[in-house]
Amino acid sequence: MISRRLRYIVLSIVTLVVTSSDASAHHVMGGRTPATFAEGLLSGLGHPIIGADHLAFLVGLGIAIGIAGLSLFSPLLFLLAVAIGVVAHVAAINIPGAELIVALSVLIAGAMLASGRSIHARNWATLFVAAGFFHGYAYGESIYGAEPTPLAAYLTGLVIIQTLAMVGVALVTRTLWQSKLGPRLAGAAIGGVGFAALVAQIVTAP
Repeated sequence: MISRRLRYIVLSIVTLVVTSSDASAHHVMGGRTPATFAEGLLSGLGHPIIGADHLAFLVGLGIAIGIAGLSLFSPLLFLLAVAIGVVAHVAAINIPGAELIVALSVLIAGAMLASGRSIHARNWATLFVAAGFFHGYAYGESIYGAEPTPLAAYLTGLVIIQTLAMVGVALVTRTLWQSKLGPRLAGAAIGGVGFAALVAQIVTAP
């Protein structure tokens, strides 16, 4: 019974990640910059979950929080770094290769989980902060040029959806996964998404 439930959960994670529409990952509003509070909020809520790489990373962080016994306040590190990254993009600070680093961060998170090794909380925190900045920078693409109101709403949406995703996955992990097999399988799937995204970035690079 436990084994069947474990397989179902892992399959659900893989399906959720793989079926996410990466093509529209930075254009929740169809390529149009949000102009109202509602549009900004909707874009912020949707952006992290329609891109396979971003969603995979959130799932990976949630699992890490669950299996490493990290505080449920750990996502604050990631969210703060994301906000800084968004602001950097909106401020027109040019950071080449940000999408490549995003893909690499997903691959690294997956590899850390798939290894089955005990990872020190400090190492996870470092990944939270470093990757969070670049994920945030990528998020900033869809809000670049927006007025302050939709920008604030966008950041609010990002905080809400990412917090729910990470904390939700962490709680599920702590409740249902008593062995290392589940997190390792999920880590392998997440690493696969990161590898695919990395290859795509390299192939499409100018």
